[in-house]
Amino acid sequence: MHAPRATPTLLPGDDETIVAPATAPGRGAVALVRLSGARAMTIARALGAFGGVHGAAAVPRHATLSTLTHPESGGQLEQALVTWFAAPRSYTGEEVVELAVHGGVVSPSLVVAACLAAGARMALPGEFTRRAVMHGRMDLVQAEAVADLVDARTRAMQRLALSQLDGGLSRRLLALRDDVIHLDALLAYDIDFPEEDDGPIAPARIADAVSTLRTALEALLRTAPHGALVRDGVLVVIAGPPNAGKSSLFNALLGEARAIVTAIPGTTRDAIEALLDRPSLPLRLVDTAGIRDTTDALEQLGIEVSSRYVGQAQVVLACGATDADVQHTVQALQEHTEGVVIPVRTKADVGESAVVLQVSAERGEGLEQLLAAVDAAAVQVLPADGANDALLTRERHRVALQVALDEVVAFEDAWSAGALPAPVAAVHLLAAREAISELIGSVDIEDVLDRVFRDFCIGK
Repeated sequence: MHAPRATPTLLPGDDETIVAPATAPGRGAVALVRLSGARAMTIARALGAFGGVHGAAAVPRHATLSTLTHPESGGQLEQALVTWFAAPRSYTGEEVVELAVHGGVVSPSLVVAACLAAGARMALPGEFTRRAVMHGRMDLVQAEAVADLVDARTRAMQRLALSQLDGGLSRRLLALRDDVIHLDALLAYDIDFPEEDDGPIAPARIADAVSTLRTALEALLRTAPHGALVRDGVLVVIAGPPNAGKSSLFNALLGEARAIVTAIPGTTRDAIEALLDRPSLPLRLVDTAGIRDTTDALEQLGIEVSSRYVGQAQVVLACGATDADVQHTVQALQEHTEGVVIPVRTKADVGESAVVLQVSAERGEGLEQLLAAVDAAAVQVLPADGANDALLTRERHRVALQVALDEVVAFEDAWSAGALPAPVAAVHLLAAREAISELIGSVDIEDVLDRVFRDFCIGK
């Protein structure tokens, strides 16, 4: 579902045909070079695609094997599979030609250079997706989902990005904007046509509509913490005294040696982080310095860092080599965290224990049970709306929705108190509608577009 858009204002260069590699550089079987713009087919034919300038008519969305040549020297460049996507049924909404060439560095570079020689311009980072937004092929939230999909490091982030690319969040936002417009229309009718046959709009009807709108905005805003957890991971801190096997457990959970492990107490002087992909939510795993009294200034700094992480954690693994160590660690940590504290005996291969969760990093015992317990604890920290796929995943989303909510609340207060004339109170509804419209990109605000596409990769 695409947001209705005003006619876009073209920036300088928006009418030019752009080119860029659409695949990452390096050794590979295939590389993709993408052209977009009014002259995409002309430039492609200048390189010999589809049989050259006098070749046969191309068929949209059909790959054609072509021998590419340089438009100036006539020298052979490549054999490529060339596909034409006719406007507006293309990624950008413009004429698009994709040239699938052999991978590596040389072939795609030569093809890009030849396109430039034929009149194309090198694309800016994110310019293909920006053009897709400008031509109504997607809204800004969906464009951000494209970037999230490319940058996704976990399955949860990839699933959420796909949902947003499919328009899940966009539909929710459009529904909210429609609710604002409906409320504004009720108010306008009451102001402009108070003596119509239907009579004035009952104040209770407007009060109910604004209450429903406020509730919906608040519900969507409550998803921001869940979106942050999906994007950044649930903070899981491994804490305990020195030589409790924390670094060994950290390495075992990751399946690689990231932390230095020795028998010398105080080896870990700083927090070490890694992202662990899990089916439900990613885990931001942190190995911390052993907590103890020490006169070593450097070690003390590490302990202070550990304490800060413990205070921020959603889940804390209270580690100890013995039952007594585990019990002491749990009691000490519970005073410094609001997260879920999970007792873990780290040396299951040594002696008997009454601790439920026992692991042996050396033998790999108990790791799956521990991860299952962490997954369950991670779900506990989700907000009530955690099961919803329409999540706010960026600060830009949260700020815009908060502005809209504040304006709706201001209107509700003014309306219920009768403190302002209806036309003046309606200004708050206009501001709420503009905040949501800016979020989905249905108003032409160039600095917003610049912020969104600033960190995109070339060719996307």
